[in-house]
Amino acid sequence: MPGTVTMYSTTWCGYCQRLKSQLTREGIGYDEINIEQDPQSAKFVEEANGGNQTVPTLIVRPTGGGADVVMTNPSLAQVKQALAS
Repeated sequence: MPGTVTMYSTTWCGYCQRLKSQLTREGIGYDEINIEQDPQSAKFVEEANGGNQTVPTLIVRPTGGGADVVMTNPSLAQVKQALAS
């Protein structure tokens, strides 16, 4: 079972654009949710980040089926490590 990545982002977030480009270049698929268009997702991001709508916030489900990992503004290396765990 392959790992999965869900990215919570906004259209104006430069960090989101960079990470999306890196994931695409590495062949890592992801689902993207724009928190400006989905109030429930914005609430999740706030809860994950101490009340702040900090993006990109990711949920990574590891390839090995371990517990989901929530990450805020991770590097590509951190995402790859979380997928591999």
